[in-house]
Amino acid sequence: MFDVMEEQNHMAPLASRLRPESLEEFAGQKHLVGEGKLLRRLIDQDQIPSMIFWGPPGVGKTTLASIIARTTHAEFINFSAVTSGIKEIREVMERAEKARQRGKRTVLFVDEIHRFNKAQQDAFLPYVEKGSITLIGATTENPSFEINSALLSRCRVFLLKALETGDLMELLNRAITSPKGFGYLKIEISQELLEKIALFANGDARAALNTLEMAVINGQIREDGSTLVDQETLEQCISRKSLLYDKKGEEHYNLISALHKSMRNSDPDAAVYWLARMLEAGEDPLYIARRLIRFASEDVGLADPQALPLAVAAYEACHFIGMPECSVNLSQTVIYLSLAPRSNSAYTAYEACKKDAQDTLAQPVPLVIRNAPTGLMKELDYGKGYQYAHDCPEKMARMQCLPDNLKDRRYYYPTEEGREKELKAKLDKVRAWRES
Repeated sequence: MFDVMEEQNHMAPLASRLRPESLEEFAGQKHLVGEGKLLRRLIDQDQIPSMIFWGPPGVGKTTLASIIARTTHAEFINFSAVTSGIKEIREVMERAEKARQRGKRTVLFVDEIHRFNKAQQDAFLPYVEKGSITLIGATTENPSFEINSALLSRCRVFLLKALETGDLMELLNRAITSPKGFGYLKIEISQELLEKIALFANGDARAALNTLEMAVINGQIREDGSTLVDQETLEQCISRKSLLYDKKGEEHYNLISALHKSMRNSDPDAAVYWLARMLEAGEDPLYIARRLIRFASEDVGLADPQALPLAVAAYEACHFIGMPECSVNLSQTVIYLSLAPRSNSAYTAYEACKKDAQDTLAQPVPLVIRNAPTGLMKELDYGKGYQYAHDCPEKMARMQCLPDNLKDRRYYYPTEEGREKELKAKLDKVRAWRES
């Protein structure tokens, strides 16, 4: 029988009940908190500098802060950028300054620090500079863009990565057996279904635990009091059967191949369909956006130079607004790329160069195009005979820029598709002039 306190504890959300209290219980981020790693040493030695935890949701930023709160001998203040303004910041800073004057350190944790505007972030700066506070900020956004440069320069940035499937599997199994999780119940769920939950969570521990909790709550209670979570129960909790496809298995690569080849075949209907199949299956939109960036150069290339910046813009849109809103940004880009003129000349040029480059890594740079910043280099004929193209009537010179053994080699063969037709005409004239 449980007492009232235990019953209340089991009413709390699973993710809250399982929040690690020590680094030994912490899942993932071994590159930061593994034995001997920098952040691990700083925490163990209670020598925390001002720092920023940067990473996607559910990877342990707040949890790391709570572990520091348990281990540090400094006063620890938890602060939220969502509910606080300048007034609250100043009150906390005054409190920290008084503590400093008494010889007491203050560690201030600011969750979602990117939500503070410039003026609010500036309010921290003098107190960080004189050591009144040790600031720990957590953000899902790139600190280079979202944190004031003056404040950022005084903080160490630690990048927290999305959890691996193995990390999530370990966490889910602990949730099933731990007294703080579902250890007080008899849960029957296969490792295969736990792996599907881990894959669906896409590196987010909180999402994995929330999904497991929902599945257990909706599981079948048997006569012996045990709870069965089967495939059908899990699919109902996730709502979409297609979400359970393996993002690292064959189907993952089949779908991205189908998207790529449909675009290459100028079939926007099929391309958008495969895009939807991937997004509705829970695929990371940034992964798809990266593939579109590759396609823009490999398959469209210089036939439409605007394809690449559009694909990069789609990636930025996915980063800024996420799913489900960014689906339309990806759809727009997929349709554009499907109907853009085709040229793989940039791809074939690099592939042709690659082997030659590997085989001639020791070939010297022609003296004429070497830099000569010192007198000795000039004496050795570095840069001798170099002609500044802008000073030439044709805005180009007849200098040899390839190594001697490759001087007549051609790699770039432009097509006559789209804008590249203009480049081909210009290049033909350039090559004819150089050979004349």
